[in-house]
Amino acid sequence: MSPIFSQLLCVFAVILNHRESRNNRSPSFSICTGTMDAANVDAEFKPASQTALSVIRDWDMKKGWVMNSTRPSPGTHTLNEIMSQPSCWQECLNELERPGQLDKMPGRLAQEADWLFVGCGSSYYIALAAAASWAQLTGLRARAVPASEVLLFPDLLLTGKAPCQPVLISRSGRTSEVLKAAEYLESTRKIRTLAISCAADQPLGAICTISLNLVPADEKSTVMTRSFSSMLLGLQALAAAVAGKREFIEALGRVPAAAQAALEAMRPRIASFVQLNEFNNYVFLGQGPFFGIASESHLKVKEMSCSCAQCYHSLEFRHGPMSAVRPDTLMTFFLSESAYKAEREVLEEMKELGAKTLVVTNAADERARHAADLLIELNLDVPECARLVVHVLAGQLLGYYTALKKGMDPDNPRFLSRVVILNEKAQGI
Repeated sequence: MSPIFSQLLCVFAVILNHRESRNNRSPSFSICTGTMDAANVDAEFKPASQTALSVIRDWDMKKGWVMNSTRPSPGTHTLNEIMSQPSCWQECLNELERPGQLDKMPGRLAQEADWLFVGCGSSYYIALAAAASWAQLTGLRARAVPASEVLLFPDLLLTGKAPCQPVLISRSGRTSEVLKAAEYLESTRKIRTLAISCAADQPLGAICTISLNLVPADEKSTVMTRSFSSMLLGLQALAAAVAGKREFIEALGRVPAAAQAALEAMRPRIASFVQLNEFNNYVFLGQGPFFGIASESHLKVKEMSCSCAQCYHSLEFRHGPMSAVRPDTLMTFFLSESAYKAEREVLEEMKELGAKTLVVTNAADERARHAADLLIELNLDVPECARLVVHVLAGQLLGYYTALKKGMDPDNPRFLSRVVILNEKAQGI
């Protein structure tokens, strides 16, 4: 059988399965896959999943076989946005270094305040990592909460005697719950707020007293990738400015070039690992500032590939969740330097229980190497806190290639939109 004819049969099978699955309200697909050369990973993913999904979409749109050659392949925007992150970070840092940005902003913020980082979804996970970074860099108290907590249980959050400095995080600046939280804090509680987003003209910036916009980080795809890392990087730079730590800002400036090499090296290795293994459960573990990275990574896999994924603090996984470990469980460990030995022990224990393991760390020892089925070493010569944005790249690529393998489009996950906008009745607030 010729390769072309074989591929056509594969496409026909996918289309028939897709039409049948729609009738049965099932989203599953049957995708033909072959062996993969890691050096040509994207070419190998394309025939099985991307071509078939393009045919499916044209069938649904045109009720026939008329193909639109200008339509991007599934995941095109997501992959471009993942791979563009180092250059995007550099552009954002350059913008922040302009006069009137980082140099002026600390004077407009509450002094000796308790910092409250607020977001929804990925923006909440930015808040988790940003709050941990803020506490480390400034020595000030900082915490992260979902926007809904500000709206539904404000008295649990706004009880301290010290002034509060909220930071509202939203890629679009239009997320309903974040806008409502900003309005409540500014108008009802008379608390001045700081907004950070990736859009130039948006309602959040109009509501908040101060606004930080990282426009180069905006995206076309639904799932947040470079907007997540860029806003986290921007908040870390602001923390260093507040703390007067110029050396940390300089360290952030060295991250993009080093991250580019790390990203290019990990991409084919993660793609090959996904293609050669079958997983039914994904677990992400991290401690301290890495818990926000583990949380965001679990969401990338869940959003892009509709897979079962969870996240925990690394040592908490021993307390019950480890009972679900199986050979088809992929456990991703973000090993820190600060708690390396304790986290490595969990890694070794889960490997003994039969889990597959993916380890992301700056530098591994022999014990971690032995326990890792896939080891991603970053080898970055910057402070640990400055490496957070580079660690999340592995989770983004894992979600992307898992989605392609399952025949899904990472650019357009089912049931999701770029912005969650609720009507007044649905909000109930």
